[in-house]
Amino acid sequence: MTGRLAEPLATTLGKRAAGPLAKMGLETVDDLLRHYPRRYGDPGRLTDMDRLQLGEHVTVMARVARATVRPMRSRGGALLQAVVTDGRHELGLTFFAKRAGALRPHEDKLRPGRSGLFTGVVSEYRGTRQLTHPDYILVGVDADDDEEAMVEASRPIPLYPATAAVPTWRIQRAVRTVLDPLTEDDVDDPVPDEVRARLGLPTRLDALRAVHVPDAAEHWQRGRRRLRFEEAFVLQAALAQRRARTAAEEATARPPRPAGLLDDFDAALPFALTDGQRRVGEQVAAELSEARPMQRLLQGEVGSGKTVVALRAMLQVVDAGGQAALLAPTEVLAAQHARTLRGMLGPLAEGGLLGGAAHGTRVALLTGSLGAGARKEALLQAASGEAGIVVGTHALLGDQVQFADLGLVVVDEQHRFGVEQRDALRAKGRVAPHLLVMTATPIPRTVAMTVFGDLETSTLTELPAGRAGITSHVVPAANPRWNERVWEKVREEVDAGRRAYVVCPRIHPDDDVDVPGSTGRGAQGSAEFDDVPEFLELADGEGSDRAPLRAVLEVADMLRSMPRLAGVEIGVLHGQLLPADKDAAMARFAAGEAPVLVSTTVIEVGVDVPEATVMVVFDADRFGISQLHQLRGRIGRGGHPGLCLLVSTAQPGTPAAARVEALAATTDGFELATLDLELRSEGDVLGAAQSGRSSSLRLLRVVKDADLIAEARAEATQVVEADPALGDHATLRDAIAAQLDAEQEEFLERA
Repeated sequence: MTGRLAEPLATTLGKRAAGPLAKMGLETVDDLLRHYPRRYGDPGRLTDMDRLQLGEHVTVMARVARATVRPMRSRGGALLQAVVTDGRHELGLTFFAKRAGALRPHEDKLRPGRSGLFTGVVSEYRGTRQLTHPDYILVGVDADDDEEAMVEASRPIPLYPATAAVPTWRIQRAVRTVLDPLTEDDVDDPVPDEVRARLGLPTRLDALRAVHVPDAAEHWQRGRRRLRFEEAFVLQAALAQRRARTAAEEATARPPRPAGLLDDFDAALPFALTDGQRRVGEQVAAELSEARPMQRLLQGEVGSGKTVVALRAMLQVVDAGGQAALLAPTEVLAAQHARTLRGMLGPLAEGGLLGGAAHGTRVALLTGSLGAGARKEALLQAASGEAGIVVGTHALLGDQVQFADLGLVVVDEQHRFGVEQRDALRAKGRVAPHLLVMTATPIPRTVAMTVFGDLETSTLTELPAGRAGITSHVVPAANPRWNERVWEKVREEVDAGRRAYVVCPRIHPDDDVDVPGSTGRGAQGSAEFDDVPEFLELADGEGSDRAPLRAVLEVADMLRSMPRLAGVEIGVLHGQLLPADKDAAMARFAAGEAPVLVSTTVIEVGVDVPEATVMVVFDADRFGISQLHQLRGRIGRGGHPGLCLLVSTAQPGTPAAARVEALAATTDGFELATLDLELRSEGDVLGAAQSGRSSSLRLLRVVKDADLIAEARAEATQVVEADPALGDHATLRDAIAAQLDAEQEEFLERA
């Protein structure tokens, strides 16, 4: 960004006007012009004031009903009291002054019949809601002449994200001050001329004028779409460059080898691969056979068989003389992956050992908690090539970890890692290794195009044969009879030799932490629930006082004292346990020694206990949809059906209730992921919160803008293919550098 857009607002507006804007993060002309209106007011439509909340900072559109000035007897000075209305409800406006003459300007302007925007903090005086000393602008009054007043009165009014110190119309005036003098030469456009011409898009300056000074609704709508396209285009161009750089790297081709480990593994499989597993396997096998690095995202529902696809890819690489590394986000999951791979491979994972296959390999596990001896052995197996497959956590990224010939990197649950971490592991290869990223978090198509836009995507939608499915129900926390039936059901499953998870949002009862992924908690209330699940029989909806957020240690003690669970060993698992204690807790649960496991969300990813059939989630309304879906995927993984019981305090009709009800209604992860984005109004695909700074994306919506993102991707790919370094597109190159600097490139972490 150069020229007039880079000018400080202190220079263009003056220090006094620029100071409050700087506190909002608006320091340059470009910052201010990218502070887009949140919505637009229509002078002909008054704002409904029925929903105003005390203490809320608001901007309302209303008509002046009356205004009077009178002296204040008790404290001296004068008081102006006005009343504005939206046609149904009234709101008071109060102004104080030391003398009546100081209120004359307000009295002259606030004449009955005039409409305007009024902003302030809602308070209450003698049962009447009011704004004290509000800022306001009157339509058709605050203009230079009659003609301008007519124009202002007929055009949409931009309403900006504002603060008490900087109301929306002050932002509007500041925007007009910096925007009006600009010419096309002042505003560089990252969208190339040929792309704009092909798609019929306005210039960036025209788009800015359309969103900030619209003549009609279709005007700002067209301008906003152009700016959304620009955001998507710049991001997609950056991702296209990343794909191009990867495609230009040298990799070692790893073609299949007949009569090798992969063929032996396939021959010993006790089940048939699904059509999806075969199709994706063929894609992966073909890409591993090329001398350029594979870059593929493998997503699939929980239990769809991603691990088998990944293992077959790893065996193809081992057959070709290379090694594979599997990076997992937690020690629990890494250890389980190692056990699972060894179990699936059998003698093929015992190369060099008595009873092992003659051409077998080894599976090494490397985590931060390993003892010195075990760590040394794992490092030697990786460095010598004895271990064809090395499974680990972030410990794999350490400088001491070396590979004989790293040919494939598999990253499980990619959203837990940053792009820098996955690249750090890839850098351990002599040449660029192939990359397979796995996630059980369903990713809508547009999110895949933006967040994982440098990867090709494969999706597994089928579940392997033998899975009995999962049923989910919402259990009102206020209903004692329903809750009693929950523990009856848990006991029935335990007596049948099966297992039950009990998930809590915190560890200690005195913890005061919120749940990641939640968007609030509905108010507790008493309500009747229709469609009572069969196993809950005919319970009523008796209410009780809202309970505090449940904790693992508290709930474990409660269950141990419950007569209905007498004789049942209750296990505990949470993130504060030592790694050895976590492993022991999971082992006892899997073996049935402690068939009920009370846990935090540490079990969310990858934990596989086929005998687990029941999950009880306390405070389910405090979790996000995707997280609940991941948790639910821990049950029903064997031949018995799963039952997920979502204990909720949310009042029907609230967003919190909508989340748990949506989860109970479907097991389609992609449908839930899309709904999750819509409920959270997810619009920032860069993830400003992760970098701790303001995001450069303001308007893009990953669900609603699906077609626009696809269009931007196609156009950006075409531009980058013709000019990979963007030497002829300096403005686009600069926009990418500004949007995706070293910190903000962390946007690739998000799913």
